[in-house]
Amino acid sequence: MRRTDRTADRRALAVGWAVLLATAATGCVSMPSGGAPQRLEVSQNAADGLQVHVYPVAPHKGESPRDLLAGFLDSSNADQANYDTAKQYLTAVAAQNWKPDAGVVVLAGAPSPDNPLIADVATTVQLTVEGKQVATLDEQHSYQARSGDAYERTFTFVKESDGPDKGEWRISDLPDGLIVDQTNFKNTYKPVHRYFFAQNDSSAAHPQAAPALVPDPIYLRRRIDPLTEAAQAAADGPSRWLGPVVTSKLDGVRVQSASIGDNRVATVKLEGGAPADCKQMAQQLFQTLSDQQSKLDRLDLTLTGGSCSLSSGEAALVAPGVLAGTDNGVAAYIQLNDGRLTRYQDGGLDPLPVSGVLGQVPQAGQFRPGPGAVAVRRDGNVAAVVSADGHELVEAELADGGKYGEPVVHSSGSLASPSWDGRQDLWLVDRDPAAPKVLMVRDRTVAPVQVEGLGGQTVQSLRISSDGTRIALLVSRGSGPTTLLLGLVEHGGTAKQPTARITALRDIAPQLTEVAAVSWGDTDQLVVLGKEADRLQQLHFLGTDGSQSTDSPLQGGESMTALSATEARLPAGPTGPSGPAVLASSERGLSLLKDNQWHEVPTKSKADAFIYPG
Repeated sequence: MRRTDRTADRRALAVGWAVLLATAATGCVSMPSGGAPQRLEVSQNAADGLQVHVYPVAPHKGESPRDLLAGFLDSSNADQANYDTAKQYLTAVAAQNWKPDAGVVVLAGAPSPDNPLIADVATTVQLTVEGKQVATLDEQHSYQARSGDAYERTFTFVKESDGPDKGEWRISDLPDGLIVDQTNFKNTYKPVHRYFFAQNDSSAAHPQAAPALVPDPIYLRRRIDPLTEAAQAAADGPSRWLGPVVTSKLDGVRVQSASIGDNRVATVKLEGGAPADCKQMAQQLFQTLSDQQSKLDRLDLTLTGGSCSLSSGEAALVAPGVLAGTDNGVAAYIQLNDGRLTRYQDGGLDPLPVSGVLGQVPQAGQFRPGPGAVAVRRDGNVAAVVSADGHELVEAELADGGKYGEPVVHSSGSLASPSWDGRQDLWLVDRDPAAPKVLMVRDRTVAPVQVEGLGGQTVQSLRISSDGTRIALLVSRGSGPTTLLLGLVEHGGTAKQPTARITALRDIAPQLTEVAAVSWGDTDQLVVLGKEADRLQQLHFLGTDGSQSTDSPLQGGESMTALSATEARLPAGPTGPSGPAVLASSERGLSLLKDNQWHEVPTKSKADAFIYPG
């Protein structure tokens, strides 16, 4: 039997079990009676329950180099911890030198090797594998989206001249890492997060808020001891990209084991580590392991020379999103076109004007907020407001008697997209054509922000994460389309003269040719209103690594003009945890995304904007 036939049989069996298990997991599924085919998205939790195992198959005698290559690629992506079967396809020297953990290349379709004519007397031959890259994983398991980059690598085969495989073809030279198509990648790998503490800002004049954990998304093989692998990935340190803005107490430790019992208690054993850092190590590991299970009650940590326990309540004090605004993080606001800022009330009730001057209709000659140019601080006590002409930014307390303060920022052009982090720093864009720039406002100190790597583009708008470590920028070149970049925020300077710079810009949405709006929808997720080439505008849910969310499907958004989201989560409903909290403005009015469905928000007065704090 030919290798390709065996591979087809094995894959058919695996897919058959996947369909059977998926049907059992979801129950009866009604099918549409007509219309175009619909793309099926399996959520990450559902994929975890499928448990479609792929078993490696050893090489058979007499296989051609092309069949041997197909078998090697299949076996290298099977559920086997040490790749022992895949190494049987290699010469002894190649098996010793090959580094399968060097990274993963994800291709749009199955790898396509060429098929050269091989003379009967040949003892060496080369085959080239080609395809289009949609993503890569580096040796740190970090994902990077690709926009169909061409992939081409060469494999060298030799006929063994002695030993048990004498006369058989084996691979003598090959690229390090793994090659996998999208379908097998989704089956074999799962997205998880490791967590690190946001670096303290030494230039802050006042004691900073509680330390917050920052997610670092990675992909791990889903059925090769995922708990221990995730804990060890956290111990190995952050990705090269995120590393400059976070710290870890797990440096230098080795994870011996990690498990979660039926009592929802995680147990982790470490080799190394300072007992004085036990609680902070436990905080990092608690969040990392809780990604694997919906709820943990406690984590028990044992390390060289000590131990400690961490409850879920203690873990919540530094949990990702702790600076997002808690209850205020999901308190929505509607800016009416008469200039008033109001609080949104669910259930069809009319919005209530906020306290202070922002809740009043501006009188003739008074300061008037610009449409969509209000940012409520994450504690809900203060708002930053850009004037209707875009030339001034002021702040106002949302309290009885609250008035507009003196202008904090002036611009000869127009100010745009004020955005608060969770440490009460305000970020905004000055679109002055003569000198466009990004600004940070701390108290009333205005600091120009250096943005590295723009390459001639200018920043049109921005959104800062609540932990203050990452910032989403919408940029454009001249009158060209607006695209999305994600950067890191590094602080410096002194309390009197703070400085900030945005570095390590990367394109996390190369598939989008134009982006209209962006907001943070979780500590590791951006909500992006944009369009792909030759497609209508849609609402995309993208991880900070550029991966597409499987729990939040694409949403139609062709008529939308603006959006707002929050890292905080809406209260769980009767059917379970709520999805991302997203508000949108369109030609038809205001809408709220709830349970992956858009719901119209009725208002008696015409509205200009719909916003969350931040």
